[in-house]
Amino acid sequence: MTVDALTDVAGLRVGHATCTGDGWLTGTTVVLAPPGGATAAVDVRGGGPGTKETDALDPRNLVQKVEAVVLTGGSAYGLDSASGVMAWLEERGRGVRVGPDPAHVVPVVPAAAVFDLGRGGDFRARPNASTGRAAVEAADASEPGTPVREGSVGAGTGAVAGTVKGGIGTASVVLDSGITVAALVVANAAGSVMQPETGALYGELLQGRTPYPSAEVHEAAQRRLAEAIARNGTPPLNTTLAVVATDADISRAQAQKLAGTAHDGIARAVRPVHLLNDGDTVFALATGARPLADEHPLALNAVLAAGADVVTRAIVRAVRAAESVDGAGGVWPAYEELYGGR
Repeated sequence: MTVDALTDVAGLRVGHATCTGDGWLTGTTVVLAPPGGATAAVDVRGGGPGTKETDALDPRNLVQKVEAVVLTGGSAYGLDSASGVMAWLEERGRGVRVGPDPAHVVPVVPAAAVFDLGRGGDFRARPNASTGRAAVEAADASEPGTPVREGSVGAGTGAVAGTVKGGIGTASVVLDSGITVAALVVANAAGSVMQPETGALYGELLQGRTPYPSAEVHEAAQRRLAEAIARNGTPPLNTTLAVVATDADISRAQAQKLAGTAHDGIARAVRPVHLLNDGDTVFALATGARPLADEHPLALNAVLAAGADVVTRAIVRAVRAAESVDGAGGVWPAYEELYGGR
């Protein structure tokens, strides 16, 4: 039984640490690999990324597998949350062995951050090492195959998608070959997730027929959004992050191709994308539990196509699950509140 989430890739677990109230509107999300790690790669295309350990994932470099990936709020400051995850892994002897003692390990924990500084009202309220530890502990405590909380949680707590509230979303698919491909995203885009003329979500338009919001609903939504924009003032900096994962047995180079192709999924759901004030980053993880359908090089294509598809669906789910924010840091209505009645 699948739950349409990243955790459908057996062995992967997801944990959130959410920080709200008293000026806080941020958090951290950790994707925890099975012991021994997962093959990993990354593709960074935004003009303003905030990342850590991404060079280690280059297929030309030494590191073969990673034990966890961190997605966090707090911009570059929030990358400190990865230190808490590293400490937790070190305590368990998980990481790259660098000495004669089994405890001599260096956990490689790639991380990427979204910009949400000040969205709760306090510019200095941002994730740190304790937040990262709380998120990885939540992941470790979760049961295998558990549904993943979506919306305004973890790294998506302070996320904004264009003019509406963003958040965490996830989706998965099982291919005819039995291979699972899944994604988890933090939708925090500078571009819009909805068609300006109708209010329909771009990601849903590309998934097939979808009912358009009525003209009355759209007009009312546009009035509310205009009021929010006027109150918020300067448009925020942004970033969309994703982890796309599979249980296929693929190489690091193939995983990097998967990360790159998955960016197409962002481009289908957000317009425009990969801007100078975005830090759009996609990580790829592969657990290697299932061989590709055959040894032909093109056998990877089905996984690549599915990766983009689940990223698009995950962005839609993130936006639909988000909750409105009206506080000292700004006003961001939720899409469901604006258009839920269509």
